[in-house]
Amino acid sequence: MIDRAIRRACLGLLLLPAVLGTPLAGSPARAQAPGAELARHGIAMHGEPALPPDFAHLPYADPKAVRGGRLSIGFQGTFDSLNPFNLKAGSTAQGLNTNVFQTLMTRSLDEPFTLYGLIAKTIETDDARENVIFRLDPNARFSDGTPIRAEDVRFTFELLKAKGRPQQRSAYALVKSIETPDELTIRYDLTGSGDREMPLTLALMPVLSKKHTNAETFAETSLETPIGSGPYVISAVRPGESLILKRNPDYWGKDLPAHRGMFNFDEIRIEYFRDAASLYEAFKGGLVDYREETNPTRWLTGYDFPAMTSGRMVKASAPIGVPKGMVGFAFNTRRPLFADARLREALGLMFDFEWINAKLFGGLYSRTKSFFDESDLASTGRPASARERDLLAPFPGAVRDDILEGRWRPPSTDGSGRDRDSARKALNLLKAAGYALSNGALVERKTGEPVAFEIMVTDRNQERLALNYASSLSRIGVRAQVRLVDEVQYQRRRQGFDFDMMLGTWLASASPGNEQRSRWGSASARQEASFNLAGVASPAVDAMIAAMLAATSREDFVAAVRAFDRLLLSGFYIVPLFHASEQWFAHSTKLTRPERNAGFAAPLFGATLDTWWRKEP
Repeated sequence: MIDRAIRRACLGLLLLPAVLGTPLAGSPARAQAPGAELARHGIAMHGEPALPPDFAHLPYADPKAVRGGRLSIGFQGTFDSLNPFNLKAGSTAQGLNTNVFQTLMTRSLDEPFTLYGLIAKTIETDDARENVIFRLDPNARFSDGTPIRAEDVRFTFELLKAKGRPQQRSAYALVKSIETPDELTIRYDLTGSGDREMPLTLALMPVLSKKHTNAETFAETSLETPIGSGPYVISAVRPGESLILKRNPDYWGKDLPAHRGMFNFDEIRIEYFRDAASLYEAFKGGLVDYREETNPTRWLTGYDFPAMTSGRMVKASAPIGVPKGMVGFAFNTRRPLFADARLREALGLMFDFEWINAKLFGGLYSRTKSFFDESDLASTGRPASARERDLLAPFPGAVRDDILEGRWRPPSTDGSGRDRDSARKALNLLKAAGYALSNGALVERKTGEPVAFEIMVTDRNQERLALNYASSLSRIGVRAQVRLVDEVQYQRRRQGFDFDMMLGTWLASASPGNEQRSRWGSASARQEASFNLAGVASPAVDAMIAAMLAATSREDFVAAVRAFDRLLLSGFYIVPLFHASEQWFAHSTKLTRPERNAGFAAPLFGATLDTWWRKEP
């Protein structure tokens, strides 16, 4: 039921990896920003990196992991490209980021937002973060053996700024200038950006080979085997069906501390399945080694097949440490029908979570009540602080009083499936917004136009949920038609905002930042393929995003995020659904993993189980 394409793309923002090392030596004086700190091995969004310069390995990786063997992974859907960095990235094969393509620095998933050196050995920035200097590791190589140089970084930056994904183009446009004073040094001038996250955003930029990347055709889908700098190379591709990654024996970074205990399989085989049922059957039959389960009914009743009962496979769960984010039905407010927040709130009242959770999901879910649920960033249940109120003061009325005071909660029902109180509240709101019932249909009083729209879904689980919601809406005279479309049409329509309502997923990190511009910023509302599904264009929302990016302390940052959360809740852009506090998964007993999970990872183990290994290679 979760929009996996959006989830993949969001994960690209949250989980791109990298790490840092020694002082910046030999840089020309003009590359040294006034008042800049010495070159550092790492950088944290707030505070200091938790790991020292001489750290041995990431805390959640086991340096004693056995290397070798093959991992078989399955995903639902298909793919038509091996380029995860352009507008058409939603249809790109999974498993390429971190394995084939690397970024300047790598993220420690044990900290809210801290990076350590990878392709870039060190980072240097001033107190205001208006300048940043990266010094490349002289040993860094692409998979064809050519060295990674500053000209590759500059080429990548300029290419992604012009033809990359919307969030990349928006972020990189804030850079005033880029210099490459020598072949290992890159200096960015960030003066005037007002974005303290920008050095980290640039550190998470992938590095593409200038020699092997065709800038002219970059915007198109491509199945040409890419040249990356990661621990794996692509050895075989069956378009739309499968690809095989093989360990590069000459990988330049195999001895880096950030990679000890990581990337342990010699071969990763990634298979694609057209539907959830065939993927599940492949796992049951032992064709796939690992499975993350998102269907609670199957989790409760579907794991008693022979491979599981015989001990060849095992199921497990683990707590998810990051904020729980939001999954919900998104109103496309570009449509005139959804322009009024009162209508959106009224339609949201008809989602019967209590009935759905009990009857369809075994009571395993919790109703989502914040875009950062189960974390200190969530605003729900907390009165706004003085800092939040100061931030919101220029936008009177943008946050509802009950949300400002922490009293608001998502609506609840009696669980009968036909709660009359919910319908009564919804109709009262609709009456105030200018709607009325006429011959059993809800219509706009002035025009007589019925309230009717389409809910676009892409799989049977989404369809079942949408049909239930549509049935509830019919009780107040709203006609919602559910349309199931294939993956290609789904992506095309999503990227062009050609839908009325659709299910969306907005993963939350412990350090939200630049990605929020593409999800909710005004500039992204009309930007093709952005994640601003709802079409939000609010000066108040823009101001809160700017405030969280400019925050110099944790206290200011939390205040900005909570104020941002209150604005989104007050807009009723999404009908919030539900979430699980744990990740459910099952796997072959031939696989094992470290005892300790990363504190801020979602999903817990990445697309290709980066910290796992095979017991008997």
